[in-house]
Amino acid sequence: MAKPAVTVAPKQSPLKENKSKDSLQCEYKRPLWWSNAEQRKQMKETIKTIIKRTKTTEKAVKPTGSVNHAQPMGADTPPGLSHSLPTSATYSATPQTRLPSDGGSPYSHYHDFNQPPPSHDPFNAYYEPHVLSPPYDTNPYYTQCAQTPYEVDIKTERQMYVDDIPTRKDSSTSTFSTFHPPPGVNPFSSEDWAQDGMFENTGVFGVEQGPEYDFYAHAPPPPLASSHSVHIEVDDCDRPLLDHFIDNVLRLTLPIYEVNVPGSARSSVVLPALATNKCYLHCCLSMAAIHLKSTQRRQDEQIDGDIMRHRVECVQALCAAINDDHHQVLDATLGMIFFPCSVGGAESDLPDIPWHSHFEAASSLVRKLQLQHTSDQHGGEKPHPSFNMSLATWIDIIGATMLGRSPLFADAYRVKNERGTPSGLSDVMGCDDRVMYMISEIACLDALKASQAIDGYQVCELVRSLGEHLDATEPRSPLEHAVSPTGAIRPKHLATNVTSVFRLAARIYLCGLVPDANRQQDHMKTLVERLTTVLEYIPAGPEGFDRSLVWPLLIGGSMSTPNSRFRMVLDERIARLGEHSEFGSFGRTIRLLREVWRQSDEVERAGEERSVHWRDVMRQKGWDFLLI
Repeated sequence: MAKPAVTVAPKQSPLKENKSKDSLQCEYKRPLWWSNAEQRKQMKETIKTIIKRTKTTEKAVKPTGSVNHAQPMGADTPPGLSHSLPTSATYSATPQTRLPSDGGSPYSHYHDFNQPPPSHDPFNAYYEPHVLSPPYDTNPYYTQCAQTPYEVDIKTERQMYVDDIPTRKDSSTSTFSTFHPPPGVNPFSSEDWAQDGMFENTGVFGVEQGPEYDFYAHAPPPPLASSHSVHIEVDDCDRPLLDHFIDNVLRLTLPIYEVNVPGSARSSVVLPALATNKCYLHCCLSMAAIHLKSTQRRQDEQIDGDIMRHRVECVQALCAAINDDHHQVLDATLGMIFFPCSVGGAESDLPDIPWHSHFEAASSLVRKLQLQHTSDQHGGEKPHPSFNMSLATWIDIIGATMLGRSPLFADAYRVKNERGTPSGLSDVMGCDDRVMYMISEIACLDALKASQAIDGYQVCELVRSLGEHLDATEPRSPLEHAVSPTGAIRPKHLATNVTSVFRLAARIYLCGLVPDANRQQDHMKTLVERLTTVLEYIPAGPEGFDRSLVWPLLIGGSMSTPNSRFRMVLDERIARLGEHSEFGSFGRTIRLLREVWRQSDEVERAGEERSVHWRDVMRQKGWDFLLI
């Protein structure tokens, strides 16, 4: 196996404060705004203003050496010079994403995140109600689980090599609490669920090609990347949940990413987080309990208690860790949004925090960490996306269509689309970045129409314009099957086909915004038929990728007529999935579609020429799903 390329960057000098009279901050790194002539001009004028202010202050020096203190800098004080000036194109037009007007900038190097968060901190605000805090300490079962008389320190070491020469060695120590004495050997050496075979491609298909992007090629390898080096410490009562999560839940998540980078989601993303991130661990244990409850049809107090106990501990750990490690908190928060899409049924009688509340908190962290800018290209360097931001982008865009609002980072996606900047969505979910950026634009138009900010004529004009932009993303060659004659998966063909499904769904979504649009119109029937045809190029069944297509299936299916071939093909694919079709986002989508069809059929029988919108049905039923 070829060794991954290692990029050695020149060492940067630390940030220093200029002790000169100008009171400017300097850093030996080209600022992001430097390449933009207009922003550079604005910054130059701002600096001139500060210099003039400083000169005025100098003239106020008294003979005795005392000075009249200058007034503190206001909102025109420039941010850290290594960051670009915020512009209107950088932020979404929604109130949640506007830059605060009090001069505090999320771009500043000097905002101290180690200080206790203010009472209005967006992240903490989402978890203030404490809706998940029953008194578990009164239950002997949970009291036993809560006992942690032992503490185990786990030391992790990693070595970086350049041309087979060791250049850097890092070590870190993590402390875990455990109810049982620490074992003398690595449990991975004796337990079946962590053998090497677990981290290979377990599907019936082989893999021909690799991914377009390597999320880890431009950063040091994550700690504990090897399956045999990870030691995940949990209480005895939670060990079965951990085993079940790794054995049964992990294989349901990120199937397309697993094809592109086999085993990477487990060894490079999930397992290290389980071993080092308590918030993430509790999130995954609750997901395992939910999966057990739904697949084994369990209805007992113990499984419900496991679900709620780990939900509570996860939220409590999130609030406790918010000032310590933003990346770990973001990992866990995104996990609490993403993992439920793979487990559970359509409804639950247990209290939970809505996914969009979690995402509001996650978006706050994205802004603090400036991840929406991490794939920008600087100094001729090839842009490379962040895995967390790819996942957040996916959730943001599809989630916006669930809620009928603009994506929180819509402006950032618009800029990326104009610059051709990738977000890595093709490798994570299979759909090309450009098509996802267009879905973001359509969601913005959907929100404008819903708020009656534009009239019907403007809607039609924008629909026509966005349709032309979708035309520009069409592939130049005909589709080919994602499975080769030898039975191996072709990742690039799979991505092309999945992108085509999303593109057609985007067209259906876009045409549905035209006033008086309905499923009986000829052009709508044609689009649904084309979507049905492209589905045949994507593998079905338990080892297939139908569970990665829930959004296109929802959008296309909601506009399908009773005699449409789409419904027959979908029934066949549901049958091939078997019991897997009942759970997660796929199961919820099928249940939602059947309700949409029932209501639409009733409306048409009554002689009305309109289609029932799936979002209205979700509101009627109280379903608050994220269907990804």
